[in-house]
Amino acid sequence: QVQLVESGGGLVQAGGSLRLSCAASGSTFSINAMGWYRQAPGKQRELVATISSGGSANYADSVKDRFSISRDNAKKTAYLQMNSLKPEDTAVYYCNAAIATSWWKNPDNYWGQGTQVTVSS
Repeated sequence: QVQLVESGGGLVQAGGSLRLSCAASGSTFSINAMGWYRQAPGKQRELVATISSGGSANYADSVKDRFSISRDNAKKTAYLQMNSLKPEDTAVYYCNAAIATSWWKNPDNYWGQGTQVTVSS
C-alpha cells in the first residue's frame, strides 16, 4: 500500500554533487519523519540525515556541512542534496519514512529500494 521510490543516484567524480529524491505514494495518510540511510559494501547501514515533519534536520558527522536534507510535504517527497562528494560516500542510499496508512494507525517505518551513488577517485 505504501511505496517509497528513490531517484537521482549515479556516478560522479570526487568534489561533485548529486541530488537524491524520495517520493512516497500509496496509502500515506500522514508522513512523519523522513530520512536517508546508506550502506557501503561490507559495512552496516548507517544514518545519513533525518528531517521531521516540521523541517528539523539532523546529520551524521561524516556528512555534516556537505549534505542537506529537505522535504516537500505537498509532494510527499524528501530530498538529499549532496555536495563535495568523496569516494567514501559511495554506497547504496535508502530512503526511510515513518508513515501512518490510516488515521487510526500508528506510523510504521518504510524503506525504499535504494539508489546507487558512486564517487570516483
